[in-house]
Amino acid sequence: MLTLVPTLVEENRLRLRRVLVERAVRLDAPPGRIAAGIGMRRTGKTCLMIREMQRLVAAGVDETAILFVSFEDDRLTPLDAGGLAALVDAFYATYPQNHGRSCHLFLDEIQCVTDWSRVLRRLLDTRDVRLTVSGSSARMLSREIATELRGRSLSVDVWPYAFEEWMRAGGHDLPVAPHGQATRDGLMGHLRRYLNEGGLPDTVDADLATRQRILRDHLDVVLFRDVVERNGITNLPLVRYLMRTLLASAGRSVSLHKLYNDLQSQGRKVGKDTLHAYLSHFEDAYLVFPVGLHDTAPRRAENAPRKMYAVDTGLLTAARLGTDDLGQRFENLVFLDLRRQGAEVSYYQTRERREVDFLATHLDGRRELVQACWDASDPETRAREQTALDEACAETGLGGRIVTPAGWLDEVSRRVFPEAGAAAMRLQ
Repeated sequence: MLTLVPTLVEENRLRLRRVLVERAVRLDAPPGRIAAGIGMRRTGKTCLMIREMQRLVAAGVDETAILFVSFEDDRLTPLDAGGLAALVDAFYATYPQNHGRSCHLFLDEIQCVTDWSRVLRRLLDTRDVRLTVSGSSARMLSREIATELRGRSLSVDVWPYAFEEWMRAGGHDLPVAPHGQATRDGLMGHLRRYLNEGGLPDTVDADLATRQRILRDHLDVVLFRDVVERNGITNLPLVRYLMRTLLASAGRSVSLHKLYNDLQSQGRKVGKDTLHAYLSHFEDAYLVFPVGLHDTAPRRAENAPRKMYAVDTGLLTAARLGTDDLGQRFENLVFLDLRRQGAEVSYYQTRERREVDFLATHLDGRRELVQACWDASDPETRAREQTALDEACAETGLGGRIVTPAGWLDEVSRRVFPEAGAAAMRLQ
């Protein structure tokens, strides 16, 4: 470990020279807490760590007081808690001046280290150190954060690029709302591209063939490393079939009971408990997100079909699912937008069995009903969406809104330029 530490620090110097896209989220936490970034592979967790390191160096922190380690580095695998402790001890032994100053450790893909939380808790208690970790497993990190690191961490979900980040990464400026017709038409063109290409950082501005290869390879890596290998799954054809089925169902309801019967009719032998476990594994890997029905009766809510959403709309294209339904993709986008804002999301069904896409509970406790509608120009579509929303608002006593692409683009612009939005409100 002693011989490896100087190499790791030198590699950090190269990372610090990278020019990075500014993200809307930061991986930082108050003193005494661990910042934990959780998300699917290749969504930018490492780049967020590098950006924090750049801020530290710009603020005058010595580069030798900063250590970045990826635990998927072949020079370090496999590593257990003892190996992690030895690596940190080697860092301090290599740079003895670190004993008398605050240090910063950035530990990437920490879930690869068994019992990592015990070591980090000890470091918090015995050293002047700021810790930032990342992981590609929601379940593993959340379990340890909820038990051994209770009250000592701050978790941050790291998603693929939001639309405004994707625009910035592609060299496009997001204009301030309100938008004129020419500007709106241009933004709609970018939005269609974003819905089809997705927001994974590696794919920005890649040509079609390259982007498809990157996304398909990414799906394979998530499937094999974060689902199959991590959970000891042996039935690869079944888990691949399930992945494609869940992605194809983005924005639609999936009944595991019906899926179980379909698999039985195809001669695929699988138990219901196994299906539930596989779905949980995909959710842990941040690939798909099941959204449950909002119902005051827990049993009805538990037994109702769940709606599925993908972590990135570009993956729908990569999986060759044959879906070019922009309405489906736009609903998926609105879901991701709500989750990026920290909202808890369910869907709502009225007594007349009309559906509202989302019942969102925001961080400030505010609750609202949200209906996503890609094309509100069709009178029948608009009336159908409005009727369901009106019924749901009457039954729940909540406010509601229909989100269209034009309205959504204005909303994004107001979030990016809050001063301009406030000025526009004062003029009204």
